Amino acid sequence: MGKMIDIEKTRIGVVGGGSWGTALAKLLADKGFVLDLWVFEPEVKEQIEKERENRFFLPNIKLPKNIIPSNDLEAVVKDKDLVLMVVPSHCMRDMAGKMKNFISPETIIVTASKGIENETHLTMTQILAEKIDFLPKENLAVLSGPSFAKEVANKVPTVVAAASISRRVAEYVQKIFSCSTFRVYVNDDPIGTQIGGAMKNVLAIAAGICDGMKMGLNPRAALITRGLTEMNRLGIKLGADPLTLAGLAGVGDLLLTCTGALSRNYTVGRQIGEGKKLNEIISEMRMVAEGVKTTKSVYNLSKKLGVDLPICNEVYGVLFNEIPVKETVDHLMNRTLKHELDGVVGN
Repeated sequence: MGKMIDIEKTRIGVVGGGSWGTALAKLLADKGFVLDLWVFEPEVKEQIEKERENRFFLPNIKLPKNIIPSNDLEAVVKDKDLVLMVVPSHCMRDMAGKMKNFISPETIIVTASKGIENETHLTMTQILAEKIDFLPKENLAVLSGPSFAKEVANKVPTVVAAASISRRVAEYVQKIFSCSTFRVYVNDDPIGTQIGGAMKNVLAIAAGICDGMKMGLNPRAALITRGLTEMNRLGIKLGADPLTLAGLAGVGDLLLTCTGALSRNYTVGRQIGEGKKLNEIISEMRMVAEGVKTTKSVYNLSKKLGVDLPICNEVYGVLFNEIPVKETVDHLMNRTLKHELDGVVGN
């Protein structure tokens, strides 16, 4: 990052007009920023322009006039000091490629998208670094933590983390986003922050299955706790700081998505636990449940790295091999008995 930009004069583009992108755009607009918001659907652009509402993805929330919606990606990202990426994770590579010619080497790119790419197993910042290869890696940052879009838009007190390998950039992002209802902490671990944000969606599907089967509260508590162990195993293998996964982007986000009915991933799991088929569930959803695609990434990455992730493996079996959910419970409960910290630091 070159010269530090005056926070109040920061020119911002937001790429992604789903529920989370719209909520974050509203947060920034409420702070006084005039910003451009790229949306894919022409009808969403028209709704925001004429009705100041995104009825498809964030209904019943009035949007400030200083959010300028657009279907023109170049207009949204060109000459911006900060670009916020909030597209589905499987769209990140394509969007980064389309943005490349309009991005300045001085631009800070913040990703609030959560996932791991299926084919390459790269995180969102790694995809951005690969596709926009002239951008210094310290100009990339992550925004993640326990935060439902609807609650952020309604100014419910929320606490998240901003991560970058550059403390200066992380603190810049912290200042841009922080307000009286949205508190941002910083850390220096974008890998751990992204692994936590991706894996919690897989584990939320597992928690939803558990609740859909009406198994009770004991199993859900065990699932969340052992899910955190799996998050640590994979994260540590990829170079994450275990303390990051014990923080907002790890256990914080995990608790929220495994217990909150507003979570799309939890909802997918709950419906599977109740007996519905994945294809049927997905066909009825307008918004993306990131955990479905991320399950495939986490499963294949764990096999490649030799990391034992029994809960994630069972979610993969249910989603992609149609293993009955009752069988997965038997598999998990009858595994070889082990030390609680097997596969975690020092064990």
